[in-house]
Amino acid sequence: MSIDWNDYPCNDFYDELVASPGKGRAAVEGLLADLEELGPDELVARQEAADVAIKEMGITFTVYSEEGGAIDRTWPFDIIPRIIPQSEWERVEAGLKQRVQALNLFIDDLYHDQRIIKDGVFPAEVLAKSVNFRPQCVGIDPPLGIWAHICGSDLVRDGDGILYVLEDNLRVPSGVSYMLENRLVTKRVFPELFEHYAPLPVDDYPSQLFDTLAALSPRPADYPEVVVLTPGIYNSAYFEHAYLAQQMGCELVEGRDLFVDDEDCVYMRTVDGAARVDVIYRRIDDLFLDPEAFLPDSALGVPGLLRAWKAGKVALANAPGAGVADDKVVYAFVPEIIKYYLDADPIIPNVPTYRCMEPDALAYTLEHMEEMVVKPANESGGYGMLVGPASTKAERDKFAELIKKDPRNYIAQPALKLSTVPTIIGQKLEPRHVDLRPFILSADRQQVTMGGLTRVALRKGSLVVNSSQGGGSKDTWILPEQSEVN
Repeated sequence: MSIDWNDYPCNDFYDELVASPGKGRAAVEGLLADLEELGPDELVARQEAADVAIKEMGITFTVYSEEGGAIDRTWPFDIIPRIIPQSEWERVEAGLKQRVQALNLFIDDLYHDQRIIKDGVFPAEVLAKSVNFRPQCVGIDPPLGIWAHICGSDLVRDGDGILYVLEDNLRVPSGVSYMLENRLVTKRVFPELFEHYAPLPVDDYPSQLFDTLAALSPRPADYPEVVVLTPGIYNSAYFEHAYLAQQMGCELVEGRDLFVDDEDCVYMRTVDGAARVDVIYRRIDDLFLDPEAFLPDSALGVPGLLRAWKAGKVALANAPGAGVADDKVVYAFVPEIIKYYLDADPIIPNVPTYRCMEPDALAYTLEHMEEMVVKPANESGGYGMLVGPASTKAERDKFAELIKKDPRNYIAQPALKLSTVPTIIGQKLEPRHVDLRPFILSADRQQVTMGGLTRVALRKGSLVVNSSQGGGSKDTWILPEQSEVN
């Protein structure tokens, strides 16, 4: 491996660290020099040390094979951090708060008066075909009027250097535990760089999350009973469920550990008897939460849980039904949603998006599929979409038939030139495409993580950053102004 920033190929994409061959961006030129001074052998040794630390710490994720089996894999991590100046992050933070505030107002409106539909801003047909709208939640008033307490919005930077929101995750967003663990590992392998650059901390997230959840409690208490509800050890995000429960000092429970009594209160079974539960941070999808209200054969949920929530005896985060805004077609309307509820323009723009339900957008999409990324409304993890530039004609023809059969279920976006970050590949540094998932907490106040989970597409040329499809991650450094040294 060699480090020669003059040879680093960054001309075709916006690179987060390297502005042009041999020259770093203003906030990180000193970091490039420091990495170069460490030398190639030392960087490889530190990457190996990080890999060993991740195994020792048991940081894993679960993928599901085609044979139907679950496989635990060590979390893939690259030690070269992604840098964002604090001056830029302040604008991003404001934009994320604005976005989630508007989305919470939107969700609440859909389950009450539906003013946005009556005023002709949001189409009734989109709601009518929403797979995540829960009629059982109509008329319910969750604590503080908040439905999505934890949101993970995915950001991407295009070749123009502008950050865009790619999508919003408002059901059970995952990944924050990896953001926290990435920071711990990076501190171990780059202690001298941490001391010099002092990136803003992320390790206060568990306490922020607990405070967010505690603010929802229906009973006044200094320390309400908060639990994390998991589907169990076979869930792909179980590591995160256990990690967050441990970090918050909360019990990790499964549905069988809870019950609802005749007064609609939720209790947890313990060795000392039943203990009243105030807040449930649920990591189970809506349909499995309560067999009385949703799927009657669900063994993961708690009978009567929706009844207890509706009665105001327990708080649920995120609230059932919040996923109505976790829809890629709804995403396409977010600029109008922000304008409608907040009378403001979005601080962070959407990626230009074509709604295939609209005839002109459908015609354009079908004509330009080779240049587009086409996504179904409710798939996640990078599944079910067509990446036009990497597709075959047969794949495009097949996808065209799917779109024409159900246009409401699809959106299309131009294939972005996602920004890159130097990444250790074998024995050399190569650019790899990244996105960023910050996490926004909403209750009695809003808080945004200082950065987030940077996901990196480790396969050369790939734009798919999901860990289930070969992606990895990096630590994200928000650098205070005094660290922006040349």
